[in-house]
Amino acid sequence: MDVNFEEFLKNLILPLVEKPEDVVVKELETSSDDTVALQVLVASDDLGRVIGKNGRIINALRTILYSCGARYGKRIEVSVDSF
Repeated sequence: MDVNFEEFLKNLILPLVEKPEDVVVKELETSSDDTVALQVLVASDDLGRVIGKNGRIINALRTILYSCGARYGKRIEVSVDSF
């Protein structure tokens, strides 16, 4: 069974933002087969909502993805940016 980590992360982020139509999650190229790098792009107004105070929200999202990735032998990296 293959997991779509992009869709999984997007579904976690959508309830957090005010402009869900602007959320983009894309997988970046990595040099390793067991690493999945995900980039989250959100509207600049929503960046603080996704990161959270002292980074608590993004760290929680990373923890969830790390746990899910470990189950499938993948290392997940998540970065957040705005446009």
